[in-house]
Amino acid sequence: MSSVIVGRTGPFSGQSVVLGTATSLRFGRKSDNDVIIVSTSASRLHAEIVVEDGAFVLHDRDSRNGTYVNERRVTRHVLEHGDVIRIGDETFAFETQEALETVMDLSRFDLERPAVAANPGTLRVTVAGGGPVGLAFALMLEDALPGRVAVTVYEGRWIASGSTVAWKDETHGNVRRQQVVTVQSRQYLALTEEMQSALFRDPAHFSEMWPVGPDSVDGRPPRNIRIAYVEDRLLELANTKSAIRLVPKRFDAAEHEGRLAQEHVLVIGDGGRSRTREYYADRFGAADASIYSLDGEHLQDVVLGLRVKSPLTDGMSVLLTVSQNRFLLNSLRGEGFLNMRLTREEAEAVVGIDPVRQVFEECIAARPCVMSRHEDNEFVCPTHGTLFLPALLRGSPLWKRIQEGLRLFGVAEDDLSAITSFRLDMVQRPRFTAQLSRSTATTPGTYGFLLGDAANAIHFWPGRGLNSGLASAVSLARSLGRSWRGRPLRDADFIRHEAAMSMLQYRHKSRAWNAMVTTDEHGVTRAIKDVIARSLEQDQPLARAQSPAAAAASAPASAAALAAGSGAERPDLEALLARMREIRSRLAPRLPGLPSDEELRGHLATLAPSTLRTLQESGAWDTLIVGGEEADIDLFYQSDEPVYVARPTDPRVLGGESGPQDPAALNRA
Repeated sequence: MSSVIVGRTGPFSGQSVVLGTATSLRFGRKSDNDVIIVSTSASRLHAEIVVEDGAFVLHDRDSRNGTYVNERRVTRHVLEHGDVIRIGDETFAFETQEALETVMDLSRFDLERPAVAANPGTLRVTVAGGGPVGLAFALMLEDALPGRVAVTVYEGRWIASGSTVAWKDETHGNVRRQQVVTVQSRQYLALTEEMQSALFRDPAHFSEMWPVGPDSVDGRPPRNIRIAYVEDRLLELANTKSAIRLVPKRFDAAEHEGRLAQEHVLVIGDGGRSRTREYYADRFGAADASIYSLDGEHLQDVVLGLRVKSPLTDGMSVLLTVSQNRFLLNSLRGEGFLNMRLTREEAEAVVGIDPVRQVFEECIAARPCVMSRHEDNEFVCPTHGTLFLPALLRGSPLWKRIQEGLRLFGVAEDDLSAITSFRLDMVQRPRFTAQLSRSTATTPGTYGFLLGDAANAIHFWPGRGLNSGLASAVSLARSLGRSWRGRPLRDADFIRHEAAMSMLQYRHKSRAWNAMVTTDEHGVTRAIKDVIARSLEQDQPLARAQSPAAAAASAPASAAALAAGSGAERPDLEALLARMREIRSRLAPRLPGLPSDEELRGHLATLAPSTLRTLQESGAWDTLIVGGEEADIDLFYQSDEPVYVARPTDPRVLGGESGPQDPAALNRA
């Protein structure tokens, strides 16, 4: 007779184990058991099958919740053909078959579990989304598992170029790659040496305009680098890796459902509006928007992105940026995006107009698109052929406020080359790891992971979006590199990664939340965009009383009077100067080239009083909260070995006495 245990329900479903006459078969939650039970109601060593007098006997090993055979609790049971064993929520069948009748079938019982179609030593991974996070993950995993991994990366923004793939350019509608990102040293030093060399070997392609922070690794400052350069270099590197297959096509989960059943891992990194994540929404749980709400309203920010070239020094740009919350310049040697936080009313004005059909379109607000300046000074969407309406109405309130931001950073209007917008919408995600399918006799079981913006859409004001994405990619690559042994993956393999993701979510989103709200003098929390709107309302009575010509004529005079007047006549300028002095005193030891009082005063005096008031009332960056310690995922990966905690011992037993003891004696014990 040949006897086997066959999984009926649970992760072991469809798998079989041949029972030998010389060894036992152990069941339990602990990883050294022969059959690992994932149910929380199972004990570490729950039950065991042993051979006694030629029969297979099931023993309960003092489990907490009992072992059942045919739904009857047992402590010892001689197994018979057809018996159903239940441990926690998982069931197994005991079957015996005549050896001569099962010659053709017995071969499957000797296979390693699970029986996979391809080499069980190769980890098969699909990545949905080949942006910087998806590519970084693929490259780090290839480095962690050389010769033992096959990664397929899908990205709809790529195009075939001979035997390789390349990024689509503006002629293909890919027009949002010129943004500049700030990468912290903790993140770029976690990349492989090959990746660091590809990104930073040429100093012309990055700058170090932000100061070294208390959490900078090895005293290395953050680095500003254009996102297009990051994408190009990582894709160029991935093209050279035989283990990485690049597919210039958007990933469709429904289309690839059959193939995914043969993959071990699906990495979902296709952005904050991920269709793949939504396809598997039931596996990752519903996101909670309430934690980022005020007075029952889920808080969102809409930001206008202005592609500019500023002549200001890095020191002046940094000081102007962190001293207020209306405008943020993130640039590489002056070229980048000037981001403008919009009020609710301004956000509604971000529309395009179809010049042929004479209808309004929300392409710049809803897609969003990038509208580039043409020779006639109109900003045109190359995808939809629409024009940026506020720029056509040069006297519109939004266009005037755009010009305020340009003047703040010394940008000539001709150096504004494109306009886009971003909607920043944060939610709390319950989990980042999910088992998408269970392993069977013919499939390995597939795990899904959220990375990058698909996991954590973060307000970019603190500049942590890409940093969070890279950290999540590093964490997952390390987890898979440590856990892959050719056997089915388990939830337990990703405890460290899930903890790292939760830490990243807490740190970066708490930081981002404080970039969306502020607390007034009465202790009331308000959205910063509403504080800005309130400051703008003070100008409306004057605007209604004056004709457009009179208002335009008064603006230069106001600036001149501001420059010559006393401090009492320009309180907002003096308040801004005082704030900048305080910030400068903190930054000076870490950032050379900061402007003097005279330089600051001369620059601010060119701004209209209404602009100064808005900047002053918007408040400074809350650097006490936005700065500080970074989330350090190395905490979870310092050792390959599990941590064991000794069984607690009652100190009274050590002393041989009962009752309270001297605390000092307990400490000595």
